[in-house]
Amino acid sequence: MNFLRLIRILNLLIITITMIGIADYLLIMHNYQKVIFNPLHYGLLIASTLFIAAAGNMINDYFDIKADRVNKPDRLIVSKYIKKRWVIILHWTFNSLAFAIGVYLSYKYNTLIFAFVHLLSINMLWFYSTYFKKKLLLGNGMIGILTALVPMLSVWFFSVLNESDLPYSPYHEETWSHILNVNFILLLAICAGIQNIGREIVKDAEDIEGDKLIQVKSLAMKIGVRAAVLLALGFIQLSTILGIIFFRLNEQPMNGYEIYFLCVAAILNGLLLISYLFRKNMKIRFIHLFLKLSMLIGLSSLFSVYI
Repeated sequence: MNFLRLIRILNLLIITITMIGIADYLLIMHNYQKVIFNPLHYGLLIASTLFIAAAGNMINDYFDIKADRVNKPDRLIVSKYIKKRWVIILHWTFNSLAFAIGVYLSYKYNTLIFAFVHLLSINMLWFYSTYFKKKLLLGNGMIGILTALVPMLSVWFFSVLNESDLPYSPYHEETWSHILNVNFILLLAICAGIQNIGREIVKDAEDIEGDKLIQVKSLAMKIGVRAAVLLALGFIQLSTILGIIFFRLNEQPMNGYEIYFLCVAAILNGLLLISYLFRKNMKIRFIHLFLKLSMLIGLSSLFSVYI
């Protein structure tokens, strides 16, 4: 149980659901054409993504021991339940497995994209934990980018399998390309990145005391807790604005349930901002949980194709 808490099993479950949801969405939305899809290789891509995320969570806790003793002593795992050397061993084992899968997929499909993104993610998570999380807004931005990379990996997988780079010939099927409409997935990726940047700012506002011990310079320390949370909640409204722009510019009409789920998430974000403006005693932990709920509701739009 402590190991599952260390790797953030719920977060890994959300990543799994996201990637499965994207695959289902693209296959069902394009059921009028033959979409090339390899379930085994896509399963390997999901597994490698989970390995990288789990390794990132472990190494983050490894470098946060001093802060976690203050911020969340009841949830401290590294050094209390699992020895530090085992955390490092597991971290490198998971990353090695993930990179090996990335290299295999890149070799299989004659592309560098999977090996490159895996190596980039591994290094970003390491340097985030050791350096960038201590810098004002840099760490928050990196987490937002890494969050957006998860759905983008799925998009690249489908693109590599369905878009041929061979000279076109109507007589050879391997030269045909199936251009998939991934605009909605791109919107979700951007919104997820924005939501997570805001959520990270809110988390920093909750963890000020412990973060001071490891020389973190967070936005909440710079401008104050209330101002930082208000700025984060205001920034999150960008996802609503982008959604409106997308619906206006999108050439194909959107599924009504997709719009419904995204609108519910947008309304939750707006209500949270308004509530925090008028309730000075609102707890940051509640805001953090509320933002997670908003993200899950937005994610559920992927499964609207079944409705």
